[in-house]
Amino acid sequence: MEPVWRQQGRGRGRSQEAQGARFRPGGGRGGRTEAPHSAAPLDKFEEIRKSNQAAAQRLVESHVSSSSSDDEDDDDRERQDGKRGQILASTFTTYTNQTGGDATGLVRTGQYLSDLFQSGALTCLICIASVKRTQQVWSCCSCFSLFHLPCIQKWAKDSVFLVSSVTDDDFGQKQHPWPCPKCRAEYPPSAKPNRYMCYCGKLQDPPADPWLVPHSCGSVCQKELKPTCGHTCLLLCHPGPCPPCPKMVSVACMCGKAKPLPRRCSNKAWSCQQQCGKLLPCRQHTCSQTCHTECRPCPRVSVQSCVCGRQKAERPCSSPQWNCQQVCGFPLPCGNHACEKVCHDGVCPPCPRSVSRTCPCGKTKSSLPCTEEVMPCGDTCDRRLSCLKHTCSMRCHRGSCETCRQEVEKECRCGKHRKLMPCHKEYLCDSKCPKTRSCQRHQCRRKCCPGNCPPCDQSCGRTLGCRNHKCPSVCHQGSCYPCPENVDVRCSCGSTVLVVPCGRERSTKPPRCKEPCRCPPSCHHPTREAHRCHPGPCAPCRQPCLLPLAGCSHTCPQACHDLVLVRSQQVQLAGPWEQPTEPAFVQKALPCPPCQVPIPTSCFGEHEVSPVPCHRQGRFSCGRPCGRPLTCGNHTCSRECHLVTDGNKCEVCEEGCSKPRPPGCPHPCPRSCHRDDCPPCSQMIRQRCHCKISILYVECMILTAADDQTKVKLSSCNNQCPKELSCGHRCKQVCHPGECEDRCQQKVKLRCPCRRIKKELQCCVSAQCVVQCDDTCRDQQRRVSHMKEAEQRAAQEEEQKKLQRIQTDCRFSLQEELEAFEKRQQRGGRRGKKRGRRGDADGEQGRRGGWGWSLAFIIIPLGGALLSAAAFYLLNTA
Repeated sequence: MEPVWRQQGRGRGRSQEAQGARFRPGGGRGGRTEAPHSAAPLDKFEEIRKSNQAAAQRLVESHVSSSSSDDEDDDDRERQDGKRGQILASTFTTYTNQTGGDATGLVRTGQYLSDLFQSGALTCLICIASVKRTQQVWSCCSCFSLFHLPCIQKWAKDSVFLVSSVTDDDFGQKQHPWPCPKCRAEYPPSAKPNRYMCYCGKLQDPPADPWLVPHSCGSVCQKELKPTCGHTCLLLCHPGPCPPCPKMVSVACMCGKAKPLPRRCSNKAWSCQQQCGKLLPCRQHTCSQTCHTECRPCPRVSVQSCVCGRQKAERPCSSPQWNCQQVCGFPLPCGNHACEKVCHDGVCPPCPRSVSRTCPCGKTKSSLPCTEEVMPCGDTCDRRLSCLKHTCSMRCHRGSCETCRQEVEKECRCGKHRKLMPCHKEYLCDSKCPKTRSCQRHQCRRKCCPGNCPPCDQSCGRTLGCRNHKCPSVCHQGSCYPCPENVDVRCSCGSTVLVVPCGRERSTKPPRCKEPCRCPPSCHHPTREAHRCHPGPCAPCRQPCLLPLAGCSHTCPQACHDLVLVRSQQVQLAGPWEQPTEPAFVQKALPCPPCQVPIPTSCFGEHEVSPVPCHRQGRFSCGRPCGRPLTCGNHTCSRECHLVTDGNKCEVCEEGCSKPRPPGCPHPCPRSCHRDDCPPCSQMIRQRCHCKISILYVECMILTAADDQTKVKLSSCNNQCPKELSCGHRCKQVCHPGECEDRCQQKVKLRCPCRRIKKELQCCVSAQCVVQCDDTCRDQQRRVSHMKEAEQRAAQEEEQKKLQRIQTDCRFSLQEELEAFEKRQQRGGRRGKKRGRRGDADGEQGRRGGWGWSLAFIIIPLGGALLSAAAFYLLNTA
C-alpha cells in the first residue's frame, strides 16, 4: 500500500476514501493526473537501493559457506549450551553424589570435556586437523591427547622403522618402543593402536550418540585411581585424567595417636596437631614436630667420636659416623710393621708381606721374612706391554714397563692405507668419510672414519608443519615432531580466548563470545545496535537515518545509508574470449531522499485540503469551479479553481437571471435574471450510479432537497454490485458506495479427493476447511480398482483366445492346402504318359496351378504375421 500523498485522486467530487485509492484514467473532471516527474526522485532512490541490496546479498551468499555450523543464531547457541550442560551434568552425577555436589576435583577433567565440545579446540598434532566426533581416535594414557587413529598408526610404524633402520644390525629383528607425539611417553610394540576404543577401553567402535560425550561408551569408567587406593573411577566414560577418589574412609592420623576419622580417600592423610615424640635415629633426642608421617633427621648437634675413637667433635646428630683422616698406626700381628689404613673400625688387616711373594717379573717365588725385600731375578721381564702384542725386553725390574716402541706395519682406522710406525701410536689417515650420517642429509666428513659414523650433531632447522617455527632437534631422518607451541585465538574484543596448536590459528575460527560488540559505529549514529561480539565487520546499520533534511524541519525516515554497498562500474569485455569478473562493490554514502512527509495544503479556491509531499509543498488547482460570487451578487464564478490576482480575476456574469439557485441545483433559471422567486427546477440530472455502470436520471428538485441518506439511495441503480471479491465471487450487495465487504457469504461446495463427499460452506471459511475421504470412499476406490483389474484380465484372456483360434484356423487351412496340392501332384504324374492336346492343356493348367501354390505359400505366412502383430497390439492397448 502506497502512502496517501503518493496516491492520485484530486478530481472533483472525490471523498476522502476516494482520495486514498489509485487514480483511474477518465476519473474526475477532465481526467486530470499528476505530473509524471513528481515521484521520479523517490522511485529512482528506491530502485537503486533495492538493486544494490539484492546484488550485495547474492555476492555474500556466493562467498559465505552454509556449513558453518559455527555461524548459528543466538537461540541455537543457547540450545546447544543447554544440551552440553545436560551431558556434562549426567557425566558428573555419580561423582557429585558422592561429594555432596562438590565439583572442585573435576576442574581438570571438566576442561578436557569443554575442549571436546568446543569446535576447533581439539587438534590432531600429527595432521594438524580438527578432531571430529564421528572420526576414529586414540587417546594417550600419559598426556590424554587425542589423535586420529590412522595418523597414530602411521606414526608408530614410522617411528619403529626409523629407530630399527639406524640401530639394528639385523634390520627389523629387535622390538623397539614408539613415543607419543606430544609427551614422548614410550609404548611397547605390542601397544600399537589397531582398534577404535572408547576412553575406558570397554567398547570397541563406540557409536556416535548425540546425548553422550563424543567417543564415549556411556558406561561407568571403573579405571583404577591413581595413586592406588583400591577404588575405581565413578564418572561415565570420559577423556582426560580421572578425578581424585571421592570415597569416604575411616583413617587414623599420621602419627597414630588420635582416633580414626572419616576422610576423603584422596585426602586421607591428616594431622592431629600433637607433638610426635618418637625417638630419632641418633638415640639421644625425640622428634619435636607436630603429627607427621616420617620423622626428619635430627637437626641438633652433639659431641661424637670418630670411627677409630681417637678424636671427638661436635657434629650433627643426623650423621653420627665420621673419619678423622689419620693413619691408623697400630702394630700389625707381624710386630715389624704398622697399619697404613686411614681411620677405620674393627681389627687391622694382616701384614701384606707375610704371605708368599715373587720377584717383580713373577717368574721366581720366595718365602723370605717380611723384613727382607725380594730382589729381581735377572731374567728378561717378558710381561705384556700395553699394546697386548709384544713383551717387555728389559731385565726383571720394579715398576711399570716402558712404552712399546717396536715398528710395525699398521692399517689406518678406515682401512684404506698402511704404514710402518711405532706400535704404541695409532695410524690415522687424512681421508674424509663420504658416507651419509643417520639423518640421511649430511656427510660424515670425519677423518679416517671406520664406518661407525657418529650421529649428526647439526641442527635440523626444517620448517615445521605450523609454518611458523623451525625444528630445534638434532638433524634426524623422517618427519619432524609436531610443533609443541600453542597459540591463542581471540575473538574480536579479545575477552574470549581459544588455545590451539601452533599452525591452526589460520584455519580456526575465532571463539564465540557472549560479550557485546565494542566496535565503534561507522555511521553518524552515536552507538551501534546492541549485538554480540563477532568476527569480521559489523552488519550494516539498520537504525533510521534521522538526519535533518534540507529545506524543511523534518528528519530522514529511511534506514541508515551512510555506508551502502554500491556496484562499481564494470569494465567492458574486449571480446568473447574474456571471462566476466565478479561484480565489485564499494561502500558509498547515499544522499537522503526528498522529504515525503505529507503536508495538508488547500487548493487555490480553498475547496479541499489534500496532503502534498513536503518537497513539493505549494497550493494547487483542484479542478472544481471557482465558486466565488460575481459582481452581480446572484451568480458565482464558473471557471476552474484558480488563484485570484490583479491580472487574473473571476469572469463577468453573462447570465440572464441573477438569483441564486437552490443548494445543489446546477441548472440555470430558464427565465432571464429576475427579482421574484425562481420556479422549482424540473430538469433531470444525469449521473452515474455507485457502480459506474448505469446512468440515472433524477429530478433536480428532488435531489437537491434530499438528505445524505436519500442521496445515496437515489445514486444507486438497485442492481447487484458487479465488483468481484478477492475470492472471485460477485458482490451480493445492492449497488453501494465505497469498497465491497471482503467477507463472502456465498455457499460453495467442497468435495473430498474422490468427489463422493460434499459439503456446503460459506466462501469466507472454505479456505480453512478440508474435506477428507472416509472409510466408505476408500472401500469404493478399492472396489473400483478391483473391477478395473478384473476387466483387464478378462480382456487379455479374450484376446488370447482370439489369437489361438486364428492360429488354429491358419494351421488347418494350410494343412488342407498341402493335402490338396499333394493329391494334384499324384494325379498329374499318372496322366503324363498320354500325349496330345489334352496333355498340353493339362500341362498349361498345371503350370498355372503351380504359380497359384507358390503365391499361396507366400501369402499365408505373411497373413499370419500380420494377424499376430494385430493381436499383440490389441493386447497391449487393452
